[in-house]
Amino acid sequence: MELEIWSDIACPWCYIGKRRMERALNDFEHADELTVNWRSFELDRDAPAEREGELAGHLARKYRIPIEQARESQRGLTEMAEQEGVRFRFDLARGANTFDAHRLVHLAAEHGRQEQMKERLMKAYFTEGKLVSDPETLLALGTEVGLPAAEAKELLASERFAEEVRADEDTAAKLGISGVPTFIVDRKVGVTGAQPPELILEMLRQGWARREPVPTA
Repeated sequence: MELEIWSDIACPWCYIGKRRMERALNDFEHADELTVNWRSFELDRDAPAEREGELAGHLARKYRIPIEQARESQRGLTEMAEQEGVRFRFDLARGANTFDAHRLVHLAAEHGRQEQMKERLMKAYFTEGKLVSDPETLLALGTEVGLPAAEAKELLASERFAEEVRADEDTAAKLGISGVPTFIVDRKVGVTGAQPPELILEMLRQGWARREPVPTA
């Protein structure tokens, strides 16, 4: 059975949703028979390499809300993340384009380190204030999780996996995915949003019940 997760590195709900998904997997009876694939999704394809100013200001402009309302939303997210064991530092976070980071996740998948790469990138962005569009930063994060330095450096100097990132995003559009995180089992059942672990677990069990039987001959 396959669980596909569309998410963005710079999405706070995606980080919270990742933790809740992990809690659901801890209670899923068939977790050892599940393949998890992280799919690319950019909340802002046109984001600059680095966005100047605090993130709250960008959110206020984007959603046309007072900046204090944006800051209050960040405070609420920070408290929610703490309950999931994640520390958000919006005062440090640096808005950035995440395209190259998604390409790095694809490379990590080839080396069996996809989940570790996704986790490391999210922590770098939300907790450590690292610029996840910077090639040197991405190279350091990639090698930290076990990717070959030469291969990661070559990737960041090329367009490798660019088509794969776009393919993930095109598939999301075809499936009607407009928000993340989105969790889908075998392209049959799914949920969108950082749902409670109980709801994600129920989706996994529904997916298991609807899986295709394995031929015996």
